Amino acid sequence: MTSTSTPQGLARFNALEESAALAALHEVCACTAWVRLLLAGRPYATADGLYATADAAVSGLTAADLDEAMAGHPPIGGPRSGDPATTREQSGMACAPDRLKAEMLELNLAYQEKFGHVFLVCATGRTGEQMRDAARERIGNTPERERETVRTELGRINRIRLARLVEADRQP
Repeated sequence: MTSTSTPQGLARFNALEESAALAALHEVCACTAWVRLLLAGRPYATADGLYATADAAVSGLTAADLDEAMAGHPPIGGPRSGDPATTREQSGMACAPDRLKAEMLELNLAYQEKFGHVFLVCATGRTGEQMRDAARERIGNTPERERETVRTELGRINRIRLARLVEADRQP
């Protein structure tokens, strides 16, 4: 039974069998440690409680955990076929001119060569130019600073995806 104080979508998430909840959370973030921490916190009384647990989990990720999370994200401008989340999130790059797409590809490659992982940015609501500008700016970061920037961006992405997961009208 759904509590009147728990939103319908959150109640539905709380009620999922563990394997279904694991799969749903893995769609949000590819990091096993993050998923396990969020599973352990169920049931959540409020969406804010879920988000707080998610934020704390991102803050505690090791370097290996962050690598695992980033491995679940395609490069900006290259969403995987059949992946509606990244296609939607990167929609600002979909209609970008070819020259901007080519520049983003070059920046992605240079970034990956410097840092050893995909350029991760919360792309939701950003234009292709804004994503390019973020890549240009961040490629000058030290590896340590960039790791913390990645952690922040991952947290933003996870919150957006969690919100979509627990919306009242969404069926997982």
